[in-house]
Amino acid sequence: MELAEINELTEQIIGLAIKVHRTLGPGLLESVYQMALAHELAKAKIKFEKEMAIPVDYDGVRMDIGFRCDFLVDDRVIVECKSANAISVMDQAQLLNYLKLAKKQAGLLINFNVILLKDGIKRLLSN
Repeated sequence: MELAEINELTEQIIGLAIKVHRTLGPGLLESVYQMALAHELAKAKIKFEKEMAIPVDYDGVRMDIGFRCDFLVDDRVIVECKSANAISVMDQAQLLNYLKLAKKQAGLLINFNVILLKDGIKRLLSN
């Protein structure tokens, strides 16, 4: 997958997240933003899976232990939505682990609980 294609897709997702944030503003539950973003993705006809399970393979054993990413968009980008005071280092580590486990290249961590959404977005690439 070309980085240019991933950049274009992440820009589309960010644009839709900005639309959601401009409409709803900060201070709501994470689940509200997830539902609104799912609605916008569907309207834009962008393929996505919500609450996709991510198994862990360890020493030849596959463990389906309940890890779920908020969205897998177009089978290429993992999106995690937050409504927190700030994005923590652990939130970033979680997304990086999801990328590694799901064998995906790019992820977005979007914290809707900010005044300007651009201040709540982290784009991460796996190694």
